[in-house]
Amino acid sequence: MRRALLLDLGGTVFRSGSEMMGIYGELEPAVRSVVARRGPLGPEPDELWDAMLREEITEREYWARRSDEIGAALGRDWTIQEFMHTLYTLPGEPMMRPEAAALISDAQAAGVRIGALTNDLKAFHGDGSMSQDPFIGQLDVLVDGSVTGILKPDPRAYEMALEQLDRPPSEIVFVDDMPWNVAGAAKAGMIALQLDLARPELVFDAVREHLELDREAA
Repeated sequence: MRRALLLDLGGTVFRSGSEMMGIYGELEPAVRSVVARRGPLGPEPDELWDAMLREEITEREYWARRSDEIGAALGRDWTIQEFMHTLYTLPGEPMMRPEAAALISDAQAAGVRIGALTNDLKAFHGDGSMSQDPFIGQLDVLVDGSVTGILKPDPRAYEMALEQLDRPPSEIVFVDDMPWNVAGAAKAGMIALQLDLARPELVFDAVREHLELDREAA
């Protein structure tokens, strides 16, 4: 039985909101002072991000507050979906990480089942931008916590993905950019890897090793 691949979406397969905010700041002068605070990627300390890492606020609360701040800088009263749509439709900026695209293509060619376990696809993106990316339609499994009502790191979220992937947890390679989600996958018995937002390419090399893709290509 071949190992399967289970991926977070935003920040893992697709570029993180922190990256997209940096690009937005280059295009829109009104938001530059706000997006200088963007987690580990900004030139200024991000107290909200640090509070999220301490689990004083949730990831959804973090992004809601960043949305409000950027909206205020623009003089706009917008929804979180409008904010995310703006970030993920910047001209000339691909959403998907090239390393993720290459890995997914090679994994699919090797017959690896691929699933996504995300908390916020519908909540943040509705029926537009990321939700309409062709990759979503190619997935063998999609478990969206904003549809099921069960968010990572709740054990039930991983159980849903495991059931649909039809693999034992020890044969699932899981990747996420949030430490608590990685810890939840490890607790569920998966091979759990954390993507470093500052060096995202590194985790994809590790995934290839676990799936033995490079060995097979050689």
